[in-house]
Amino acid sequence: MTRNTAREIAAHLAYEWNFTDLPVGEFLDRRLAPECFAELAPECGLYADAPNAKQAQYIRRLVAGVADHAAELDDYIARYAQGRRFERIPLMASAVMRVAMYEILYMPDIPHGVAISQAVQIAGKYESAEVVKFINGILASFLREEVKD
Repeated sequence: MTRNTAREIAAHLAYEWNFTDLPVGEFLDRRLAPECFAELAPECGLYADAPNAKQAQYIRRLVAGVADHAAELDDYIARYAQGRRFERIPLMASAVMRVAMYEILYMPDIPHGVAISQAVQIAGKYESAEVVKFINGILASFLREEVKD
């Protein structure tokens, strides 16, 4: 499994976590179990291989971080949404942006450009070209205005 695949799985799980009442740790324990990957693999090739310990740690760090900082990340999304109400943004698009913003803010080992380009690439698999452009614009504005190198 590549880091890009792990990032995409993290975006899936960040999206899915919106629909559960489980604490994030328990949710991740269930969803990162090899049995869960085996069950999902026939439906989605992304789950063909269960993550190794390092990959699972990365996914956990991302999803738990997104959960812990959800209000802050959502505030950034709403601030840069340029006239769109937050509630009107597709949930997968929000999950992808949350993951990228978390990486930018809290994971200094991830280059900012990689976080954004991977977010755009992942979004392209699930959203229309218009939404992908919207995501790219929000992330670029966020990076330009909020992150001072």
